[in-house]
Amino acid sequence: MKSYKEKNSELNSSLLLEIGTEEIPARFIPDGIRLLKEEIAKIFTDAGIDFGNVLEYATPRRLSIYIDSVSKKQKDRTKEVLGPPKKVSFDEKGNPTQAAIGFAKSCNVDVKNLKVLRTERGEYISATIEEKGRKTIDVLAGALPVLITSIQFPKSMRWGSGSLRFVRPIRWITAILGNEIIPFKIDGLKSSDISYGHRFISHGPFKVEDITAYLQLLSNNYVVADPIERKRIISEGIKNIESKLGCRVHEDKELLDTVTFLVEYPTVVLGNFDSEYLSLPKELLITVMKSHQKYFSLDDKDGNLLHYFIVVSNTKSENVDIVKRGAERVLKARLEDARFYYEEDQKKLLWDYVESLKKVTFHGKLGSVYEKVERMAFLCSFISDTLNPQLKEKLLRAVMLCKADLVTGIVREFPELQGYMGMVYAKNSGEDEDVAEAIYEHYMPKFSGDFLPRGEIGSIISLADKLDNIVSFFLLGLAPTGSEDPFALRRQAIGIINILLHKDYPIPLNILINKALQGIESYLPARRLLTDDILEFFYQRLEGMLLAEGYSYDTINAVFSIRSHDIKDIKQRIEVLSEMRESPEFPQLLTSAKRVYNILAKVMPAEVKEDLLTELAEQDLYSAAEEVGNSLKGKNYNSLFELEKPINIFFDNVLVMDKRPEIRENRLALLSSIKMLFDSLGDFSKIITE
Repeated sequence: MKSYKEKNSELNSSLLLEIGTEEIPARFIPDGIRLLKEEIAKIFTDAGIDFGNVLEYATPRRLSIYIDSVSKKQKDRTKEVLGPPKKVSFDEKGNPTQAAIGFAKSCNVDVKNLKVLRTERGEYISATIEEKGRKTIDVLAGALPVLITSIQFPKSMRWGSGSLRFVRPIRWITAILGNEIIPFKIDGLKSSDISYGHRFISHGPFKVEDITAYLQLLSNNYVVADPIERKRIISEGIKNIESKLGCRVHEDKELLDTVTFLVEYPTVVLGNFDSEYLSLPKELLITVMKSHQKYFSLDDKDGNLLHYFIVVSNTKSENVDIVKRGAERVLKARLEDARFYYEEDQKKLLWDYVESLKKVTFHGKLGSVYEKVERMAFLCSFISDTLNPQLKEKLLRAVMLCKADLVTGIVREFPELQGYMGMVYAKNSGEDEDVAEAIYEHYMPKFSGDFLPRGEIGSIISLADKLDNIVSFFLLGLAPTGSEDPFALRRQAIGIINILLHKDYPIPLNILINKALQGIESYLPARRLLTDDILEFFYQRLEGMLLAEGYSYDTINAVFSIRSHDIKDIKQRIEVLSEMRESPEFPQLLTSAKRVYNILAKVMPAEVKEDLLTELAEQDLYSAAEEVGNSLKGKNYNSLFELEKPINIFFDNVLVMDKRPEIRENRLALLSSIKMLFDSLGDFSKIITE
């Protein structure tokens, strides 16, 4: 009698698919392997093939999927196929017409077995088809070529004389189910059970006879296929160096992820450079090492940059000395270039570069960067006049200098240093410390989770810069659509919102937008319509941010419905309303509020005449409204709870729709004043009763 394990081995097999390529850019690999994993799982699900854990492995030269348990055949399936309408399938005597006979023949069923189904469109005939499951290997032989050729990368290429497009040329395909090759061809390339190790130090191609030993086979050929394991090896190597030198490597998740997908067999190597280069700005040195060479930089315990670097090599440890010398030689050349540009740039003061911005195009229809800076200065001047006129002189100096480093040699070579080098050159030119800091900070926040500008000058310039970008591209009809946002306007809008949320700037957003539009005088006729569109664009971003923070949709909707253009005020009212909803008394307050809202559906606000308040209940409600109104002047929104009882007593004892017109209108005016008190927090009619 066969054991369970023996029976199970007959039913299930492991699967290996490896797409071997030329070196894939590191940034494309994570999404590429994710798509491959998702699509192969979809193939099995759609085909009715049972499968186990789907494991993905990826290196610069391979994208691999390993599944530990795949059924050897599809499940048998039954499906209903809809045919022509009943009225054309049977004659008056109920006999099948040629339409029904042809449909039955196409489905390979007896015409007597056709059924009539009632659908939304009427009655149709249908056939029940029994499908016997095919062998999994046969299904995959047809599906895998389609899968491989359909994976979308940001960039793809065609090579040789073939028509296939992929992220990089495919050199081999290893496709095995159990101990059988899954047979297929792609553009003349046949699948096989052959794989390849490290390009330079492996023993050459090897046969995968046991796919459960796939990782070990690659390891024997100097390939660590699992990116998690490669990252662990790199991280441990870095920690060992930190421990030996008593230093700290700059933590850089992005760089760690990149180098993980740059190598197949990682070896961590320590190199050094001449300490004379430490006279260059710290971020410049770090950027030279990271951006061009993908090296890690190191600090001492006090945060001072050391003349060491770490390179992650794609070779064996015995080649460390060769790697070290080569890396040091290349880095020295890069540092020499950086020093040359740095010294050349400083032959002029930063202010002397401002005029050159007239020759740098911001956008073909919006003029030069110099003209953009002038628009920013116009908006900054307005904000300063409103908030703090004493800042104006420094603010205008900083805004005129904030883009000057774009025309320096260093920033042309390392664009990611814009702002930072402007700050360095401003300090070296003798500019005020606040002005120099603002040049650096005005690009903040650069990405989600980035720091906000700390200084007032940097914050104001950041607002002006981002607002000008958003307004400019909306004017040109280049607002984001769907997933397309080539100018990162959504990110910049979120940056503006975050600055307004964390600063006490009592300037409504619509006013800021109007002023930014006013700065582009040639487009003045479109200002009003665009203001509404741009405001809606901001509120969509704000809504997404608030939902992500956990606020309920109806709370957000209630506050948004009472449209305010003060971002900080909106957030504060949402916070207060959310807290109020946690109170056990809130349901009763909400019921009372909705009684007011419901009766005022088509009533316009009017002035309450106190001498017409004849009933005690309406007099008490009027008094309660006055007290709550005074409390709301100090934004004590919890005082709204004081209205619940007077409202209910009013409705229980007073006939609102009195026959006397003046009494009826006065009572409606009283209720309108109550509604306005609730509206100071939000539209309570939008809140969903739990």
